[in-house]
Amino acid sequence: MHKLIKMHKNKKIHFIGICGVAMSALALAMKKAGHNVTGSDKGIYPPISTYLKESGVDYYTGWHPEKMGKPDLVVVGNVAGSTNPEWLHVQENNLEYVSYPELIEKFFIKENSIICSGTYGKTSSTALLTWILKQAKLDPTYMFGGISLNDIPAANLTNSKYNILEGDEYKSARWDLQAKFFHYHPTHLLLTSCQWDHADVYPTEESYFDAFQELINDMPKSGLIVASEKIKDSRLRIKDYMSYGPSDDSDYQYKNVIATKDGLEFSIINNSKTYNLKPKTLGSYMADNMTGAFAMAHELGIEPDVIIKALESFKNIKRRLEKKLDGDITVFDDIAHSPDKAKSVLETLRKIYNGKIFAVFEPNSGNRQEESISGYDNKFKQADEAIIPRLTHIKRDPNKPAPLDGEKLTEVISKTHSNANFINEDEKLINYLIENTTPGDVIVFLGSHGFRGMIDQLVSKLSM
Repeated sequence: MHKLIKMHKNKKIHFIGICGVAMSALALAMKKAGHNVTGSDKGIYPPISTYLKESGVDYYTGWHPEKMGKPDLVVVGNVAGSTNPEWLHVQENNLEYVSYPELIEKFFIKENSIICSGTYGKTSSTALLTWILKQAKLDPTYMFGGISLNDIPAANLTNSKYNILEGDEYKSARWDLQAKFFHYHPTHLLLTSCQWDHADVYPTEESYFDAFQELINDMPKSGLIVASEKIKDSRLRIKDYMSYGPSDDSDYQYKNVIATKDGLEFSIINNSKTYNLKPKTLGSYMADNMTGAFAMAHELGIEPDVIIKALESFKNIKRRLEKKLDGDITVFDDIAHSPDKAKSVLETLRKIYNGKIFAVFEPNSGNRQEESISGYDNKFKQADEAIIPRLTHIKRDPNKPAPLDGEKLTEVISKTHSNANFINEDEKLINYLIENTTPGDVIVFLGSHGFRGMIDQLVSKLSM
C-alpha cells in the first residue's frame, strides 16, 4: 500500500467519481469534519448533486485536471479507468491518493469496529445497526451504501468509540484487488450470508469463500461474531459465534413471521424471553436482517426495548422494495442485482400479492459472466414473467468470454422458467408492461443500474 499522509483539519480532498452513493456520502462526511472537499464525475445528477450543493461541496462534470487545484489527498473511485485524465494527473504529479476503503480505514475505524458483511443483507443490516445505536445515544461513526429513508446521511464521522461499516467483499480499487472489508479491522462482525457472487472478481466459488474465511480468521480473540444460522451449511468455519435464524438451535430465533402490504409482524426469542415486533418495513427477509441487528445490538449491551423501538421506527433505505406506485398496478424498485437476491424479493412479493408478478431484471457485471450461469436455475419461479431489458454496457476482460448479453441471459433463465422475454427497447418495454398488466398485478424492477428512467416513465403513464 502506498504511503498515506497525516491529515489535519482544513486540508483539501478531491474525489474522482464523487457521484456514487458511497463516494458522495464520504465526501459529505469529510466536509462536515472540516475539510475542503471538491469532486468530479462524468455526470452529477439529483439527488446527489443537491446534497453536494447544499453542503457546500464544489464539484464539476467531466475530468479536468486543471480544475483539481493542488489537493492534499485524492480519493480515487472505481470509475477512474486507466486513461482517466485526472487519475493520470495524480500519478504524473505524485499526488497522495487513496481508494475509498483506504479513506475509511484512515478516518473511520474506532476501538469498536462493527462490520456488517455477507453476500446479501449487509447494507440493510448496517443501516439498521446505525439507526439502533443512534437511538441508543451512542452516536456511532458509520458508512453504508444506500440512501436512508430515515433522513440520515449515508456516512458520518463522530467522536464515538463505535464505528459501523458495510463490509463489502468487492475489490477495493484498480490497484488493490482485495475485498474492501479487509481495510476495516472488525472487532465485531455481523455475517448475514455467504453464497458465491461477483464472478468477475472471484472466478471460483472457493476463491469467494476464502475471502470471507480470511476475514473470520483475522478477528481478534476478544472479538464477537454474530452470524446467520445459514453459515452452518456453507464451507465457512467459525469456532465461536452467536447465531440467529428461524430454527430452535439459534441463540436468537425469529418466529411467526407475518408479511403484509403494510409491514411485518414477528417475534424474537433469546434466553427464553420473547420480544414482539411490528416494523413497517416490507419483506419477510427483513425479519432475518432485523434479528441479526437485534442480536448484535443486544450483545453490545443495548436494552431490548430501545432496540425494538428503533427497529419499529426504521424506514429502510431506498431501492429495497421501494414502492414507487401503489395503485391498480403496484410498482417496486429493488437493487436485487443477482439471481439469489431476485429470488428473495420475488418470494416476498408472492406472499403479499395475489396478482401476476412481472420482474424486469438486470444483473450486475459479475452475474453476467459464464461462471454465474448455473446460479440462475429456478430463481424466477415466483415471477409470472421475467423480462430482460437492454443491458448496460460493461467492460470486457479480453482474457474471458464475452459477458452475457440480453438474448443469452434470457436463454439462460428460460431453461428453468417458462416465460422469460428480452425486450431491447425501453419504450417498447414500458408499453408492453402497460398493455399486459391488469388491476392487482405487480411490476418489480430488479438491478443495481437505474433503468434509464424507465421506472419514472412507467409510473407516470400508469398514473394518468
